[in-house]
Formats: sequence, C-alpha cells, structure tokens
Amino acid sequence: MNYEQKVAFLGSWGPFQRRVFGGLCASAFPSGFTVLWSIIVLSTPAHHCYSPPSANISQEWSQQGQSTCSRYALDLTLNASLHGLRPGLGNASGSEVTVLPLEGCRDGMSFSQQYFTSTVVTEFSLVCDDQWKQPLSSQVYFLGGLCGCIVCGQLSDRFGRKPVLFGALLLQSVFSGVTAFAPSWPVFTVFFFMVGLGQATAYLTAFVLGSELLTGGPRELFSCFGLPFCYALGSMTLPAVAYLLPNWRHLTSATAASCIACLPLWWAVPESPRWLLSQGCTKKAEGILLSAASANHAKAPAAIFCAKQLETHAGAKGTFLDLLETRNIRHVTLMLLLIWLFCNASYYGLSFGTSGLVGSPFVNHFLISLIDVPAYFFSWVAARYCRRRVACVLFGSLGIVALLFTITTTDAHPKATLGLVLLAKLGVLAGMSITYIHSGELYPTVIRSTAMSWCAVFGRIGSSLSPHLHTLAAVKPALPWLLVAVLTFLSVLLISFLPETFQEPLPDAVEQMAKPHRLVFRYCCTSSENINSQPLEISKPPPAPAAPPASGSDPVVICATRL
Repeated sequence: MNYEQKVAFLGSWGPFQRRVFGGLCASAFPSGFTVLWSIIVLSTPAHHCYSPPSANISQEWSQQGQSTCSRYALDLTLNASLHGLRPGLGNASGSEVTVLPLEGCRDGMSFSQQYFTSTVVTEFSLVCDDQWKQPLSSQVYFLGGLCGCIVCGQLSDRFGRKPVLFGALLLQSVFSGVTAFAPSWPVFTVFFFMVGLGQATAYLTAFVLGSELLTGGPRELFSCFGLPFCYALGSMTLPAVAYLLPNWRHLTSATAASCIACLPLWWAVPESPRWLLSQGCTKKAEGILLSAASANHAKAPAAIFCAKQLETHAGAKGTFLDLLETRNIRHVTLMLLLIWLFCNASYYGLSFGTSGLVGSPFVNHFLISLIDVPAYFFSWVAARYCRRRVACVLFGSLGIVALLFTITTTDAHPKATLGLVLLAKLGVLAGMSITYIHSGELYPTVIRSTAMSWCAVFGRIGSSLSPHLHTLAAVKPALPWLLVAVLTFLSVLLISFLPETFQEPLPDAVEQMAKPHRLVFRYCCTSSENINSQPLEISKPPPAPAAPPASGSDPVVICATRL
C-alpha cells in the first residue's frame, strides 16, 4: 500500500501540517537547551590552592607559592615571609629563597568567578585528583541518551509515538528540576543520566513522528531545517541564560521550566496514522485523517484504505531482528550504525573542543551553536535538490578540509583555529542532518522507529566518547582535530555505499527497502554471487558478449567495475 498516495487528498501544507510542524519543532527546544549542558554546568574555571587569610602570608609569596593543585608548604612559607625573605627565580642569594617543599591543597581550592559563580566542578571540587570525574559526568549524560535510544524505539513501536514523546518531556522536566537539589556528585550523576535519557528520547521520537505525519517538501523542511533549527535555537539560548544565571543550580531549574512549557503541545500533535495502521487501528487512523481533512478544508474519499490493503498492512510487525533478517537489510543497518557513531563523535568532538579555545565560554558556545543554523539551512536546500549521498559526501569533504587546515593553525593562530572549527562543524553537521533524513527514508514504517533508535544508540556511543577526545591535546594540541577528520572521512566513505532515496516514497513494508550499492572490483566474483545491487548513476560501456559455460566446467567469472 502506498500510504502517501492514499493521503494525497490532504495536500502537503495546510493548517493541519502547519500545526504539526510548529508543535513538533517547539518540542525540540528543551532537547537543544540541554544537549551541551555539560559544557556550562561542568565548566572548570581557573583555580589555585586556597591560602586562608589567617596565614598572614605576603602577597608576593601568595602569588608565587600557589598552583592549580599544589602550593609551598604553608608553615615554611609563613616563616620565610615573616623573616622578610623573597621567593627567588634563580639561585639562592641574599634574601631570596628558591627551594621549598610542596604540599597539596589542604585548605581547599580558590576558583575564579570571572564567568560563573558556581559550577558542578567548583561546588564538588572536581579538579586535581578528582579531575577524572568531570569528563565522566559528561559521558554519563550521553550514556543516559544511549539508554533512551534503546528503549524509545521499542516503546514507541509498541505504545505509539505521541505518548513516548511527551513522556520523555515529562521525565526531562522532573529530573532537570531535582538536579538543582543534588547534594553530592554521585547523586548529580544519577540525575544527569536521567536528563540525558529524556533528552535523546524526546528528540528522536519527535523526528520519527514528524517524518510519518508530514509528506513531500514539508517533511524535508521539518527533518532538515525546522526541527534542527529549534534544536539549535535551544542550544543558542543556553549561554544567554547561563550568563544571566551563573549558578548551575538556577540554570537546571530554568531547563525544567522549558520542558514543562512544551507539555500542552499534547493537544496540538496527533498520533501517527502510519503507526496506527501498522497496529491495525484503522478507525483511529482514519479519524485523524478525517480531522486533518476538515482542518485543511479538503474532501476526503468515502473509503481511504481498502480492506485488503489494511489487512496486509496491519499484519506486518517489526522487531529489532528484522534489521538483521536479510542480507540487504543487514548491510544497510551495519553501515548506518557505523556512520552514526562516526558522525556523532565528530560533531560532539568539535563542540567540546571549543571549551579549550580562547575567548569567553558564553561567546564560544553561542558561536558553535549559531553555526548550526546555516548548516541546517544548507542541508535543507541540499535535501530538496540534491541526491542524499552526493550531499553528504560534499558536506563531509568540507569538514575534512577545514579540519586539516585547523591542524596547522592550532598552536600559532587561535582565532583562525576557532573560525576553521566553526567551518568544520558546519560541514559535519550539514552532512549529519542529511544522514538523519536519509536514515528515516531507508526503513519501512513497521521498523522505522526501532531502526532509528538503534542508529541513535550508536550515535550516542560516539558522543559519549567525544569528551575524552580532547584529553589527547596533552600529547599534541592538533591530535584531537586530526582524529575528528579521520572519523569524518570514514563516515563519508560508508555513506557512498548506501541506497539513494531522493524523491522516493517512504517504504511501508520490509520488502520495499532499497538495496545498497556495492563496489565490485575488476578481479574475481563468481557467477553464483548475486550482484543485484543498484548500480551507481554513472554511464558505463555495454557488456561484452560472453560464451556460455561448458557443461561441468568451472563457474563463469564475472569481472565488473561499479563506482
């Protein structure tokens, strides 16, 4: 059954579609607001060992005797200060002292309040010996998103897209609010995990629901620009709110408020008729379509779906095993899982990398979020006029070139490095946005949500590794950018093998899935191997006639080149 032909009477851009478009885009704002939370709430300000005022140490000794994780022994420093000795920078002579034993920060840490009055790092002292807890906290957040991706596909395929979407928004609002009252770092990480679970579940389910409710051009606009734009708008709003609320506990409360504000959208967004049909709920699906026809002032046919088509369509059920059932689906699934892992590791690696660049963290965060807007716009234009694979390869190549130039400017030109990182993120994100819509178009309705959730699982594995990428900067500052360039190249390489879905209707059954491309090199592949993949759109000379094999002879060797 061709669902899109059946609902063509609705039109593509009426009041119903505009309401769905606006409601689902608004639901992405809280997810964007929290996606890079860890850059702000886990920010590490400049710090040094604290010396109590009662120590009565001279300012000269106070400045020379402190570092980020150690200080001169306080009793010896006090004795030297009382005797008028000065800290020397060369050999000891006269009243200069150059060698004193070091000790830990026994009286705690003193943190700069230039940008933040309080962060999780400053409140729970996640520095020095506990510094490993800071990237681990970010990783826990993304692992929560990973778990959300695992459960949301199964839940939305079983209970519907709409309940899972708004249940995730409610979960996100609850745990964002209680995070503000976390009394310790372990409790904070548990709450942070749950926020990540709700964030990933809400965004992924909204994407699937919009892809199934909208058709044609509005679906491309929603998938490539509308939903991601509101996501980026939330991310851009975060540094502005953090500047006004420099205490991390107040910031988490603001996040809870944004989630609660989206809950009334329940009455604006309907359930997916595609999903209802896959569950055999014909009357509910037709009721939604009739309501949409009334809103669009369109005339609905007497019978939208014929009984035979409905019986066949309702009998089709999908599980995760369907993603690996046949060779065709298995190849598509494995390639997409790796593509999502590499793309997300590159994207979040670039985002976290800005925290170590020069300038205000608020400005850097705003710029790294602002660059998402043109990236999504270019991806939307490309989705309308370009083939999916071509667009992904071009955007990915832009990111790779910018990253290679970044390697040469990291040490000497910090401002140029920031500009190149922004350009690289534009290319990586535009390609990743095309990959989102491409992935949704490859799978049929019965397993689309499950497939997207497992792709997102591997994406979250990549994003959970990204906070650790920039620890390699201690070895060589340009090494993280080189690694991100390699990951981007691998994703571009795999994308070139995926089937093309440009201007093709969404498949509703597993049998309607397109087949992946294959590269068959000019060497040996036997005639028993089924070369049934779609050829790339490149002209090739007509095949030379081949003599039929003799009876009992070896298999015919077919030599072909498809690239």
